[in-house]
Amino acid sequence: MTDDGPRKILLRAQTSVAFAKAAQGAAIEPLLSRIPGVKLQDLPLKTFHQEPVLGVYCKQYKQLLRLEKTLKENGIPMFEADVRPAERYLMERFITASVQIEGGQPDGMTILDCKLKPDIDYRPTLKMVSLDIETSAHEDLYSIAVEGCGDRRVFMIGPAPGEQPALDFALEYCDGPQELIEKLNAWFVEYDPDVIAGWSLIQFDLRVLQKQADKFKVPLLLGREGRPTEWRQHGTRKGHLFAPTPGRMVIDGIEALRSANWTFPSFSLENVSQTMLGEGKSIDNPYDRMDEIERRFHQDKTALARYNLKDCELVTRIFAKAKLLEFLIERANVTGLQADHFGGSIAAFSHHYLPRMHREGYVAPNTGEIAASSYPGGFVMDSQPGLYDSVMVLDYKSLYASIIRTFLVDPIGLAEGAVATDAVTTVPGPKGTLFSRDKHCLPAIVAEIWRRRDIAKQQKNEPLSQTLKLLMNSFSGVLGASDCRFFNPDLVSAITLRGHEIMKQTRLLVEAQGYDVIYGDTDSIFVSLKQRHSEPDALKIGQGLAENINQWWKQSLKENLGLESWLDLEVDTHYQRFFMPTIRGEEYGSKKRYAGLVTTPSGKEEIVFRGLENVRSDWTPLAQRFQQELLMRIFKSEPYQDFVRDYAHKTLKGEFDDQLVYRKRLRRRLDEYQTHVPPHVRAARLADEFNQKRHRPLQYQNGGWINYVITLSGPEPLEIIGSRIDYDHYLNRQLKPIADAILTPMNDSFSNLTTAQASLF
Repeated sequence: MTDDGPRKILLRAQTSVAFAKAAQGAAIEPLLSRIPGVKLQDLPLKTFHQEPVLGVYCKQYKQLLRLEKTLKENGIPMFEADVRPAERYLMERFITASVQIEGGQPDGMTILDCKLKPDIDYRPTLKMVSLDIETSAHEDLYSIAVEGCGDRRVFMIGPAPGEQPALDFALEYCDGPQELIEKLNAWFVEYDPDVIAGWSLIQFDLRVLQKQADKFKVPLLLGREGRPTEWRQHGTRKGHLFAPTPGRMVIDGIEALRSANWTFPSFSLENVSQTMLGEGKSIDNPYDRMDEIERRFHQDKTALARYNLKDCELVTRIFAKAKLLEFLIERANVTGLQADHFGGSIAAFSHHYLPRMHREGYVAPNTGEIAASSYPGGFVMDSQPGLYDSVMVLDYKSLYASIIRTFLVDPIGLAEGAVATDAVTTVPGPKGTLFSRDKHCLPAIVAEIWRRRDIAKQQKNEPLSQTLKLLMNSFSGVLGASDCRFFNPDLVSAITLRGHEIMKQTRLLVEAQGYDVIYGDTDSIFVSLKQRHSEPDALKIGQGLAENINQWWKQSLKENLGLESWLDLEVDTHYQRFFMPTIRGEEYGSKKRYAGLVTTPSGKEEIVFRGLENVRSDWTPLAQRFQQELLMRIFKSEPYQDFVRDYAHKTLKGEFDDQLVYRKRLRRRLDEYQTHVPPHVRAARLADEFNQKRHRPLQYQNGGWINYVITLSGPEPLEIIGSRIDYDHYLNRQLKPIADAILTPMNDSFSNLTTAQASLF
């Protein structure tokens, strides 16, 4: 995309290349006769095992893949044969997304055989359309809505009414699905969007459109130049589809939010729009929705058109609110992945690492050369449970990335260290590993990303800052992924075990200053200041601790290893009051579960929860609200006894019935639950038995979310509650565990407070 509209770049003279061991050249030569046009060439490159390699050049990539298969059958491995020519062209020129175009032969929208150079500053202005369809329960197409590119329009099956009311959008009637799809094709030609956005866009809307197009033998041509979508199945996720569409980005809002680290208990459009925008769809119950869509289609098509277009509007506003397009564009410019390619941490790592590795004289190993095995994870300290005043959290900024940068952890560095003959040229790592001081790539990549992130933060470019942070922090995980070509347990251990050492030493340094460390997790340490402090005083203490520890690392690493320290401990959070629970039924403290009272920048007090029931979707709103309100009373030293009794009493009286709903996800097909059938599965089976009797589509056979309550007859879905609520279940399984966890440090309990009122039971 350029300022003058879209351009198609066609580079016709690119050679495909891979590598093979030079020692096997004689065995390769006789096999080349089967594939014409293959060329071998000596290169100043070697494997991680210090073996010289040959370049294997083919005119076409399919020839290279054929040769790879032939050589593999003869026990001869090739290296980097899976890197496609277009990817190699871009990565070897350090191009991620934005480019400068030099020379070439213009041919309309196409530019032939030009040269491309990276341009990290250019950002295109993209035209986005939000698309949504409405169908019957059996996926018969009723209508298609589009919003974007200056147009708001609905294409609807059915005869046009004699008199149409005044509308703030265009409503076009069509004779059938064929004309509906043809008009959509024409709309894309006329308005030419760069981005197609939606909700479950690929797995539902585009899939159904393609299915209908195939059924009625009319082409679905949403790509530029009137080209169709190039459908692909996910290699490992059965039934999951990709929809590459020539010349356009296809972005599912759910995947985009996840890639930007947004989290919700449910990613339904209704829940996300209610959470982010404060409004949602006009029909949100799945059963009412289907019945109402049918009614509107047959009796009030204008109302159905408004409903259809509303989904488009919500998606457009969510994209704007979360700045998703801006984030995805920055992500593409940082990672080298297409903006509508989600996941791909391994591909992003390779895009940055391979060209730098080649310039250091190495070719990449193949995936699976090192068998998958375990390695140590992040360090988690034992916690000291209890209620505390003034707990300061100190956090190492991007700890694993700073370990890579400080201790020169690197795949090439490890290969070089293994053959080093002079200890002065290496840095010792955990488990006897050695890393080269001079030959490495990853520390420089981290340093550059770190520098760019600091600039992005200064410029308040949050999308760029966020995507740089996500990329940098993904590197250690990539090295620990067995499907990454650079996987090596020694590499990951050199990061995680160094993290263990750093956290243990940090604890000693904090305790030497007279404070207590009550918990630590991977890169954060929780420090009890032993008495209540004002916000300014607590921050001053925390900053002093961080500065002293950072200085200690600088001096220690310089003197002992001759290394520059990039470890950066900083103040994260001051909790005025802090609660660390015990593991349920035990006396020792839990891990990754706590709550604390903080003061926001606006001066408001609020509780931050981590891992407790308040932030877990498998606990009811009844329990979450109870925990929130009880903790606030404890934190503020307010009486709590009457609150607990009153809450239990009102629960028994049915005053909180609307808060008793469990919402759980079915992670497998319903028929796969055989030996162990948990409550939410039992509820889902009851719901679909009910649906089948009413000739409705089955909702839960392939997974999904189920809402249910516990009755005297067991779990029952909201659709068919036929028994009385089991209030004892909610008292003993929801309220009591939460109350006891909070009250035990105070020598109190839920039973002590409630059994005193005989009328409750």
